[in-house]
Amino acid sequence: MDNGMEGMLDTYLFETNSLLDQLDEMLVKDEKIGDFSSDDVNEIFRIMHTIKGSSAMMEFGSLASIAHHIEDLFFYIRDKGIDSLDPEHKKELFNLMFRSEDSLRGQVEKVENGEPLDTDMDSFASEINQFLKKISGAASEEPEAAAPDAGQEAAPDSLSPAGNLPADDKAICFLHVFLDEGIGMENLRAFMIVNSIRECDVDFRHYPSDMDSNPDTCAVIIDEGFYLAFEDEEMAAKAEDLLKSQGHIRSYELIMAPQPEPEPEAPKVPAEAPSPAPAPKPERKETPQKAPAAGTPVKQNLISVNLTKLNDLMDIVGEIVITESMVTSCPELDQLNRDSYDNFMKSARQLRKLTDDLQDLAMSLRMVPISGVFQKMNRIVRDMKQKLGKDVRLTLIGEDTEVDKTIVDSIQDPIMHMVRNSMDHGIEDTADERIAAGKNPQGEIILSATHTSNEVIISIADDGKGMNPDQILAKAREKGILVKPESEYSKKEALGLIMLPGFSTNQTVTEYSGRGVGMDVVKKNVESVGGVVSLTSEEGQGTTFSIKIPLTLSIMDGMKVTVGRSIFTIPIANIRQSFKITAEEILYDENGNEMVERIGGFYPIVRLHQFYGIETEVLNPEGGILIWVETSDHSFCLFVDDLIGEQQVVVKPFPAFLNCFELKNYGIGGCTILGDGNISIILDIPSLHTATLESF
Repeated sequence: MDNGMEGMLDTYLFETNSLLDQLDEMLVKDEKIGDFSSDDVNEIFRIMHTIKGSSAMMEFGSLASIAHHIEDLFFYIRDKGIDSLDPEHKKELFNLMFRSEDSLRGQVEKVENGEPLDTDMDSFASEINQFLKKISGAASEEPEAAAPDAGQEAAPDSLSPAGNLPADDKAICFLHVFLDEGIGMENLRAFMIVNSIRECDVDFRHYPSDMDSNPDTCAVIIDEGFYLAFEDEEMAAKAEDLLKSQGHIRSYELIMAPQPEPEPEAPKVPAEAPSPAPAPKPERKETPQKAPAAGTPVKQNLISVNLTKLNDLMDIVGEIVITESMVTSCPELDQLNRDSYDNFMKSARQLRKLTDDLQDLAMSLRMVPISGVFQKMNRIVRDMKQKLGKDVRLTLIGEDTEVDKTIVDSIQDPIMHMVRNSMDHGIEDTADERIAAGKNPQGEIILSATHTSNEVIISIADDGKGMNPDQILAKAREKGILVKPESEYSKKEALGLIMLPGFSTNQTVTEYSGRGVGMDVVKKNVESVGGVVSLTSEEGQGTTFSIKIPLTLSIMDGMKVTVGRSIFTIPIANIRQSFKITAEEILYDENGNEMVERIGGFYPIVRLHQFYGIETEVLNPEGGILIWVETSDHSFCLFVDDLIGEQQVVVKPFPAFLNCFELKNYGIGGCTILGDGNISIILDIPSLHTATLESF
């Protein structure tokens, strides 16, 4: 694929996914109300029309087919009005639209993964057509009952047996159109084509004239086609061009009407007869009104940029930060005289200010609201409500919180799994259980996001039955994953057992849980972006999952320390305190491991030179320095040689060929380039804690 086609595909995927997200949000909102607004009907029609056209252009047949059938369905609904559907039909329409959205998303995912698309969409298309047939039959039931004979006579009379042309004396030419064989509901298909042409300001009459309300015209259109009558050849030519873009048309032919001899008078007699012809004009007036309402100015100030380009921009900004640091720390500066040095430092400070502004701007380009992820949880809750039979509402707080795009993509699955966990495990099975516990019959899940100076905190809280630590310990004992006697586990440690691989409290396997695959994957995915997961639970009151993640993965504030001849960088966010101690202050646990007392607590000491096997001359406690670090609910102290100082560093990932060494498991999260060109290892405190505990 060349660069041009690759760019078109990226644009197509971005726009299609955006439209599907918009559709999903609209469907969830309307289903809560129980009805579609007329604006939403028009918007869904527009969305499907756009997806159909762009998919056809990209030759994605399955996507274009689904969108085309939904477009036909909403064309009819838009024409007849949403109020023409009864409540039962609207309920079916919501379910059909959610399945259609899932089907479209499934095909888009195959495009993204380079997989072949489905070629047989007939069964799903048939389901859409059957629903259209059902609602169109219901809409025409009353007119048929009122005048069944009139409806049956209208079709034969409107098509003149003589030459098979309609008896329209004002028409000077006709377009005779035949539809594809076996498409079904030919009268409605023809009516949709008629309205599509009429919306383009083409003036004509159509025969059979009651094709939209008389199902009996279906047989006539199958056998004899349908006609468009024109009083102007220019209008006929315009309509002929428009027919080329319509679907389900097998053939069409332009036929000139035979002119009777009393030409001046004959047309004037029936001039009043075709008075129904102006009836379509209100339909033509609708379209110009919808165009301005589309809100085109909304996108005038927006531009979509490939994420790869933003990554490249961040890399360049990072290099500028490193280069600026190299320039200001250049040893040759010491040779300058006082005035020259002052002038240089003044310029350097201005350069640092501009560099910081550039860095902040580049980082802000990657920040996106977390609302996109939050809104998708509405769909998860909606589907599970129906399948589990639970009445639950989802409350969203802090949707406008912004997070780095890479992090947003990484935490979508963990959040989805925790919402499912709250629905399946947390909320009581029946309303009677909740009433008996003195709760509102309707359960609630609160999904919230807040941010501090350098991290985002996301919580998923439910008001369900909570977790029983004794039950969790019993289950863990059955699976043989306890590492110490049950009596020694605190409540927090017992709850933390659900994060271990293969753990599940469900007794039976369901669509959503019980397979022992879940919370351990959640924890792993969150930690992969430098975050931590924790949970609290009160039996009978509910459970809260909390995720703490950094705002961005690109640039961070770090403390540089030395261990032997190596330089490590510790994230400032993890540092609580640094201090010196004497040998007498060191304590030992029952296994002989070093500990230190600080503010009423006892914390293990990790000597980095021992853990990483680095040679150093600083072995005595008095010669080094302790850095008290914390992560989630764990705290410990790192013994290092010395502190260099705080510096803003650019996080560089390791090359792919080092992935096989699983450096993350050894407390190494990445690296950075210092101002003097040296490389500094960035410590990952959560994984370092896990790795060092195993050595105790």
